[in-house]
Amino acid sequence: MAYLTAISGPGFGKRSDIAHLETVLGRHPDCHVIIEVGAVSRQHAKIHRVDDEFELEDLGSRNGTFLNGQLITAHTKLHDGDLIRICDVEFSFHREDESIGLLQSSGDASSGSSFGVLMIDDGGQRESSRAVSSKLDIRGSTLGTQLTTGADARLKAVLEISQSLGRAVRVEEVLPKVLDTLFKIFLQADRAFIVLREGEELIARWTKTRQADQQEAFRISRTVMREVMDSKEAIITLDASSDERFEMANSISDFRIRSMVVAPLLDSDGEALGAIQMDTLDSKRHFEPRDLEILSGVAIQAGVAIEKAQMHEQLIQHQRVEQDLELARNVQRAFLPARYPDTSGYDFYHFYLPADQIGGDYYDYIELSDGRLAILVADVVGHGVAAAMLMAKLSAEVRFLLASEANAALAITKLNQRIADLGVEKFVTLLCLVLDPPTGNVEIVNAGHMPPLWLKVDGSIDEPGDEATGVPIGIIDGFEYDLATIEFAHGDRLILYTDGINEAPSAAGDMFGIDRLQKLVGQCTGGLQEAGEQIVADVRAFVIGTEQADDMCLVIVGRNC
Repeated sequence: MAYLTAISGPGFGKRSDIAHLETVLGRHPDCHVIIEVGAVSRQHAKIHRVDDEFELEDLGSRNGTFLNGQLITAHTKLHDGDLIRICDVEFSFHREDESIGLLQSSGDASSGSSFGVLMIDDGGQRESSRAVSSKLDIRGSTLGTQLTTGADARLKAVLEISQSLGRAVRVEEVLPKVLDTLFKIFLQADRAFIVLREGEELIARWTKTRQADQQEAFRISRTVMREVMDSKEAIITLDASSDERFEMANSISDFRIRSMVVAPLLDSDGEALGAIQMDTLDSKRHFEPRDLEILSGVAIQAGVAIEKAQMHEQLIQHQRVEQDLELARNVQRAFLPARYPDTSGYDFYHFYLPADQIGGDYYDYIELSDGRLAILVADVVGHGVAAAMLMAKLSAEVRFLLASEANAALAITKLNQRIADLGVEKFVTLLCLVLDPPTGNVEIVNAGHMPPLWLKVDGSIDEPGDEATGVPIGIIDGFEYDLATIEFAHGDRLILYTDGINEAPSAAGDMFGIDRLQKLVGQCTGGLQEAGEQIVADVRAFVIGTEQADDMCLVIVGRNC
């Protein structure tokens, strides 16, 4: 029977059988697969069974349904191992019952993940004293009774492994298939496990025992694993308890291991990803030299398959990150003004371009209850996700404070304290202008930002409010900001910008610079929209041949003549 396994979300690990011709997934209690997450639609998606095939359909949900990282828009065929994501909940789809986790796999064999596995630093000798080489060093007494399969059966099993590994695209599929087939080849094996390197650690990712009652905690010698991986050479022993190479490895005798074979898992570049070990606890059953050759051959295939599966998982994860960043970009855009203010007698222009998918620059127009208009430009230090999150917080706080506090300097003083209290070790430069449209009076509060460029009707350019500039937001607790005031005449313009404009680098390493910007502002005497587009075009032409170094934001306010 086909089924879903929850691999994230509130139902993690839960299995849901697909027992109907149409299986509905959603938040409603009448759904076949109930997903108790608020963002999930009541009837979110449906799995159709058509003969022996399965198809996934999105039911017009709010947040969409994703298959292997791609948003589906029509009936989409499901394959074994596919990943279905609904909001923050992810399921893996399986066509048939398989051995997963600690479930019994077949017959009386038992397999599972790394639960109950203990890696032991057992004081084993290193390569210099044990001298493990690619030549088989076999010691011990007589071979005793051997349980083995015939050549035809072994060849068939190896081909089965090759086919299974060629189709597998997830590590969780690769590892149990390898161990299942190895137990068909090595009838003398009691236990098997695969260890993978994760950073500096060795993690037992999958285990298997021949008998269900062998499910006691696995203890694995980290010494043996590391030596096989470091030397990139497989080893075999007929009698581990009397093998000089393991005389210092206490775990070998403690685990009652009689015979073992270990091979490294190498990627396509020959680097060790981990190791695979099979061992027996029965003194009458040993591994033999040809077992080492077979296991080494399987390990080579498995290593490349694991590498491919890891790359596939990294690609899926990258796609998820890209989707999340695109969603965050859309959310961030929602924080920014969608239209220009409808303020009689004034024109506006704005431009915003983040360096990454999301950025830390911010601009806003806030209509105050007394008819005045607040115009803000801010720059969170850095860019990317962290800067964008702080920008979102800043946007909410500054809107509330300017709406509740008539004095702009006092509102920014309170804003500074709230951001400082977060303790996020980031700061924000901010420029706040409060315009009284009828009179043209403009109050300026500057928190460590570049002052606006004031292009007057006579063509002169000034930088007002510089004498009242305070420190950036979030640096000093209790800092009090001051107001500067100007009279905005008919025909005047105010240009607000972030350092992504004036510090934009050229291919030669020069900066665009404030002097160049002032000169350009003075030359742009056409309409406000035309002037803004000309400034942006000149900056973008200046940086041709380089990557955008920082978020760019430009806001222009003009009073009509």
